[in-house]
Amino acid sequence: MVSSINQVTFDARDGYALSQFWAQVTGYTEHPKYPNAPEDEENFIGPGGGHPGLLFINVPEGKTVKNRLHLDITPDTTRDEEVERLLALGATVYEDHRRPDGTGWVTMLDPEGNEFCVERSKAERGEE
Repeated sequence: MVSSINQVTFDARDGYALSQFWAQVTGYTEHPKYPNAPEDEENFIGPGGGHPGLLFINVPEGKTVKNRLHLDITPDTTRDEEVERLLALGATVYEDHRRPDGTGWVTMLDPEGNEFCVERSKAERGEE
């Protein structure tokens, strides 16, 4: 027997705002029967089709230490174009691991300081 991942859960000061940020990052949407709202304690977005979604739960305390788990995202565009798009959405660059030969990744922070990495696209890795 095995278990499957249903969702990845984030503690958040403002789960609604964070769900809106990540919806723009991923293209995930709220469940049509359970729309998200600023007053909700839990806000969910997902890709549908039985794949894991992202759940944001309001907690009273802010983030204080490095995440022990983080998301790695692969853009449809180039890594560098995606970094610029995410900066415009409110993310910040935390650590830049890009190398002169075009390899590497960028560690970013979402609006509440959660780390995530932007990898090269499949095309940049020669996988398409």
